[in-house]
Amino acid sequence: MMLSAMRDNARARGFREVVAPVRPNAKHLEPRTPMEEYARRVRPDGLPQDPWLRVHARAGATIDSVAPASMTVAAALDDWRRWTGLPFDTSGDIEVPGGLVPVRCEAERGYAVYVEPNVWMRHPL
Repeated sequence: MMLSAMRDNARARGFREVVAPVRPNAKHLEPRTPMEEYARRVRPDGLPQDPWLRVHARAGATIDSVAPASMTVAAALDDWRRWTGLPFDTSGDIEVPGGLVPVRCEAERGYAVYVEPNVWMRHPL
């Protein structure tokens, strides 16, 4: 419903297309798979493997590109510990439940950074 409303609203305002930032909703199951590889996977019927990308494809959208840094969250380790319940006590990449990619922990510096990618889907109207 939201996707249809977005497209209808853009069409009513005279736009010929909508480019939407899409967060693939099953990517968190493969946080170490590069987004470019993940987003380009298709099922035997030619539709995207990811359910949310597939919704967009069924509405006529195609993958335009991957935004490697759609959202960035940088915070102190105490915040990450509170948010996730994980120790964040060693430097390196830490998988966080629900994260599309690992969080980079810099234990000796006292902070961690999450840089989430997304997929730009182009909808002709």
